[in-house]
Amino acid sequence: MPSKHHHFQEPEVGCCGKYFLFGFNIVFWVLGALFLAIGLWAWGEKGVLSNISALTDLGGLDPVWLFVVVGGVMSVLGFAGCIGALRENTFLLKFFSMFLGLIFFLELATGILAFVFKDWIRDQLNLFINNNVKAYRDDIDLQNLIDFAQEYWSCCGARGPNDWNLNIYFNCTDLNPSRERCGVPFSCCVRDPAEDVLNTQCGYDVRLKLELEQQGFIHTKGCVGQFEKWLQDNLIVVAGVFVGIALLQIFGICLAQNLVSDIKAVKANWSKWNDDFENHWLTPTISEVLSTVGPQQNSLVGAPGLAPPCQHVFFGLGGLYP
Repeated sequence: MPSKHHHFQEPEVGCCGKYFLFGFNIVFWVLGALFLAIGLWAWGEKGVLSNISALTDLGGLDPVWLFVVVGGVMSVLGFAGCIGALRENTFLLKFFSMFLGLIFFLELATGILAFVFKDWIRDQLNLFINNNVKAYRDDIDLQNLIDFAQEYWSCCGARGPNDWNLNIYFNCTDLNPSRERCGVPFSCCVRDPAEDVLNTQCGYDVRLKLELEQQGFIHTKGCVGQFEKWLQDNLIVVAGVFVGIALLQIFGICLAQNLVSDIKAVKANWSKWNDDFENHWLTPTISEVLSTVGPQQNSLVGAPGLAPPCQHVFFGLGGLYP
């Protein structure tokens, strides 16, 4: 009967997972570099790059920080995942999966803490907004961010319009010479749909009026309460976005770890093959050597004046004698 040959499939690196991870991360890398470039360009326009101390002089949040930090993290992750997948570098792939896993657990911990300590988070959000209200006129990017938030959520200040007393241009003290005294930014105003041109002076002197009269001119609800209401109204959408991001991160971690396992399996297979090659070809047994000498030379063994063929063969293989 003919002998049966069993063919075993050798381990190999999956091309689909490898190039999918490479393609995904190269897009991630390019987007991160773009965000980082926008942030650095914005800092250059504001003169921050020539005066680094300006980063700490601003009392509120510089929105450019978001571009720089997010762009930097995306660039590092994209580089590690892209080069690690393309070059099959296990160190970069492990760094990519561990860094991505760290971000995932930080997001998870933040969500749990925000749910458990809701009152503390609300107080910190109030404090954060009020600090930025103080620095409203100090940075144009911060000013645009506050105006966008107040217009989008139809709010004014952290708890209400009176929070603008914290700003030196809008407070109601008698020593304030600003024309904006006892006013609010235009983003607090109730917009008239019939207006084609934005009235940037609509908030002047509005806080000198009674509270009931103010409601006809400006939004009197605080941004913290309006933000909480927006979260409740859009809870499914917000939860869906966070779950989608989490699943994408888990998928990236699993894909990187699977690629690392494939690379290790291929390396182990090559190491085993190399050991078998050395054992079989570099240290042959006596029977293997005799089988290669041939029957005619074997018949000369013991003839007068001739050395046994094994001596010559072993000497040629490395100076060894039987």
